[in-house]
Amino acid sequence: MPLQPAPSPQDLAMNNPNKVALFWLTTAAGAVLFVTFQLFFYVNDFVRAQGTTPAITFEPGVLWMFSAFYGCWIVTVLIALIGTRTSQWVVLVLGSLLVVLNTLGGIADGLRDGWYLAFSAIFFITLPGVFAIAVTWRHINSKGNNHVYQ
Repeated sequence: MPLQPAPSPQDLAMNNPNKVALFWLTTAAGAVLFVTFQLFFYVNDFVRAQGTTPAITFEPGVLWMFSAFYGCWIVTVLIALIGTRTSQWVVLVLGSLLVVLNTLGGIADGLRDGWYLAFSAIFFITLPGVFAIAVTWRHINSKGNNHVYQ
């Protein structure tokens, strides 16, 4: 039986599904920060205009959509924790879709309400999202023993 060299710490880190989940969790936290800042900017503009800006009201169905949409971020992180090759593909597709949709929504809001919202979307969602996509892709393409029993 030939002796195999022990895997290097770098190889172990690259094949760790927790690392992928941590990158997606960071992106999810960025999406929450973006929405929080967006609400603060709106309330600030509302107070500055002394209540003359039109109030935004939402139907209950729309509020459920917001909850479901932002809840998908946590679902992405939980699926990433599974660590199988199939789950990583699901995370890559779902996470990439969420990054693109949130970025486009943030840029559209930025065009309507101010450049600082577009910058916030790019900084808090797109930047960590690109890193999460890259790490997930590297994890899928890694050649290791962690994909043997899937």
